[in-house]
Amino acid sequence: MIRANGAHKSLLFTVIFIAAGFPLYSTVYADDYAIGADLSFLKQAEERGTVFKDDGQAKPGLQIFKNHGYNWIRLRLFHTPTRLPNDLDYTIALAKEAKKLGFKFLLNYHYSDTWADPGKQFIPKAWEGKSHDEIVQAVFEYTRDTIIAFRQAGALPDMVQPGNEIINGMLWPDGRLLDNWDNFAELMKAGINGVDAGRGNEQRPKIMVHIDRGADKKRTKDFFDKWHSYGIEYDVIGQSYYPWWHGTLLDLRENLIFMANTYQKDIILVEVAYNWRPSEYKDKPAPFPEMPEGQRQFLDEVHRLVLSTPHNRGKGIFWWEPAVAGGLRSRGMFDDDGNALPVITVFDRFTRK
Repeated sequence: MIRANGAHKSLLFTVIFIAAGFPLYSTVYADDYAIGADLSFLKQAEERGTVFKDDGQAKPGLQIFKNHGYNWIRLRLFHTPTRLPNDLDYTIALAKEAKKLGFKFLLNYHYSDTWADPGKQFIPKAWEGKSHDEIVQAVFEYTRDTIIAFRQAGALPDMVQPGNEIINGMLWPDGRLLDNWDNFAELMKAGINGVDAGRGNEQRPKIMVHIDRGADKKRTKDFFDKWHSYGIEYDVIGQSYYPWWHGTLLDLRENLIFMANTYQKDIILVEVAYNWRPSEYKDKPAPFPEMPEGQRQFLDEVHRLVLSTPHNRGKGIFWWEPAVAGGLRSRGMFDDDGNALPVITVFDRFTRK
């Protein structure tokens, strides 16, 4: 066991890299690596009576993840949601709970009143009818003001992603791609500037640019080559990876290598999930059995690929909504009775002393 102190509390993964046969590009430290979960629905689920259990014992959801080595939480924010809980007050309350337990916090702006993803980027109702310049100003002011609110609540994000899965742009039709790259770039820059304007004298949150092409090298290249032509500063490439939509593990490996070598940016798989019961692979062969052990194997293999990303550019994984009730539970980390599934233990051997 090799140990360090100070900012690099303990050396992670060096021995594991060698033992697993991975190329050792550089040392990975615990503080550098995000073991994360998007827990945006957690507070609502618990308030409605969902009980999460670990080894048969009921515990707060956040504490269960903390106990298994998770160190980051990701929370989405909608502008003015009518049916979903993820407004500013709700998100600040959950962020504060997470910060008290020592989690770092990634804030995910959807810039919509509802879900934003590659197939839909609905403009908030409050911004309908505005000109492009007015929308740019609205993005800046809204981002600034919400970041101020998080800061004043003692829950300033450690990282911010302006927009969610923005391969096709955001705030349609104004910032829709491929036709409106100039508009899109101005909207993104307004969001980034809003983060800076709202943080006050606090440390600047890292900026993530998030698309949904984890295993698609061509689309990733097309997007980021164009993005870089605008010279907008950012820190982290965020990717979604759901294998039934995005490709094989070999495709993912190829894209991780390409991104690390080409763009020299840190990379996080910011949305990852797999089902613990048959859901996506009912009519075709699955890469892993859709059962609890297959779900655990999937995360373990994806984690290995991220660790082996060249130049130490693989910086973590976030599981998407592991603690939910209802229809999304098949992709979660708890069974129908609220018991933690084997997948939640994947990081135990990396994080426990």
